[in-house]
Amino acid sequence: MASSPAGTLYRGREGMWSWVAHRLTGVTLFFFLFVHVIDISMVRVSPEVFNRVVDTYKNPIVGLMEVGLVAAFLFHALNGIRVILVDFWSQGPRYQKQMTYGVLVLFVVLFVPFLIRHLSNVFGG
Repeated sequence: MASSPAGTLYRGREGMWSWVAHRLTGVTLFFFLFVHVIDISMVRVSPEVFNRVVDTYKNPIVGLMEVGLVAAFLFHALNGIRVILVDFWSQGPRYQKQMTYGVLVLFVVLFVPFLIRHLSNVFGG
């Protein structure tokens, strides 16, 4: 397989980078759900331990991690709709590039207001 001039297999095509980002966000969400199930299940073992764990989440570092989690979820969901359209809509492959840019625009439109509101809550605004 020939490599590109930059030494990567990805040649800057929107679909390729979208594929990589979709896989990375999917893995991120999987690990979040794994940890989430474990910490929620602690309520059955010991409500006191559960409350202590939840209290540890109330800090700015976790607040910033929540920004990443929402970004991963939002991109993964929007890009998943694009993937479905490419796969199951007869015109999907023709409009793949436009839909990729549409996903990015919609992501920014939805994410920026969340980011402003969430960070103002995290940092006491």
